[in-house]
Amino acid sequence: MGKGGRILCIVTPYALTIASLICIIIVGLGCTNSSSDTLNDLYFFRANIQNMTSTSTNSSKVSEALSKAGVTVSDGDISSALEQVQKQFNLSDFYDIGLWGYCSGNITKNDYEVTECSKPKSEFWFNPVQVWGLEETGLENGLPSGLRKSLNLYKNVSKWMFIAYIIAFVATIIELVVGVFAVCSRWGSCVTTLVSGVAFLFTAAASVTATAMFATVTGAFNENLKNYGMHGSMGKNIYVATWLAVAFSLGAALFWMLSTCCCSGRSPYNHKNKATRGITAEKAPYTYEPLGPQGTPNTSYPPPPPPAQNRTNAYEPFRHV
Repeated sequence: MGKGGRILCIVTPYALTIASLICIIIVGLGCTNSSSDTLNDLYFFRANIQNMTSTSTNSSKVSEALSKAGVTVSDGDISSALEQVQKQFNLSDFYDIGLWGYCSGNITKNDYEVTECSKPKSEFWFNPVQVWGLEETGLENGLPSGLRKSLNLYKNVSKWMFIAYIIAFVATIIELVVGVFAVCSRWGSCVTTLVSGVAFLFTAAASVTATAMFATVTGAFNENLKNYGMHGSMGKNIYVATWLAVAFSLGAALFWMLSTCCCSGRSPYNHKNKATRGITAEKAPYTYEPLGPQGTPNTSYPPPPPPAQNRTNAYEPFRHV
């Protein structure tokens, strides 16, 4: 198979690599533009605090936690603090968390309308204590221990998740660049296969980390804050995008590997090929062959024309092998 077949063999993994890169870009664009409804629907986690209330069926545990932290307040003081947070800091109805930042907005008849988004920041993690102003009300140490542990885990793991996505993005771009050289030879396919393996590993690692981490955060959020009318949920579209990136990256890696052992770019009709150099066709038996003047076979082809008057050449009826 020649260059044309080699190109056809490379088209499939190249297209899968492009698809994986697009999905990774979609994940990164989530929660970055408040005016785009499509991008606003790309979030890892959503905190719905529209129905946040100052009363709780579990107020005694919160009071106990505050007492251990050195803050002496009653249930009425906690209720007043929550009301003060809502009035003083003008909290939004919901907060969406993405890879680079978060977006917030209001809920009108079950319609989530984003009003603003934070500036993109590397290694971003959403700190509700700072965003919601809890540190100024004395409620920072009053958060349930399970929620605080989940927030600390989210803070540490989110940095690794961000780095993994960046490496996956860069490796996928390098895979596209190196993949051009795979058209020329199998060595190019070999190098591209190695790069695609790195891209797949980090894409899968980032996707697994994001899914597991935000599933933990969602469970802790609902378990500890549901008594205050707050609810957390995981997004859908962004997880579809990130796992599609994993699937496309895996398919590209497999097809790049396949291209290293098939679809050679060297033409079988290349006359410079040493394997075909010097090969001559064998003469079939029982064929006529001109003889020389002394009855020896004439090795020149085509045979020279016979003399005009004195014709000494003769033809052997059969050549026996």
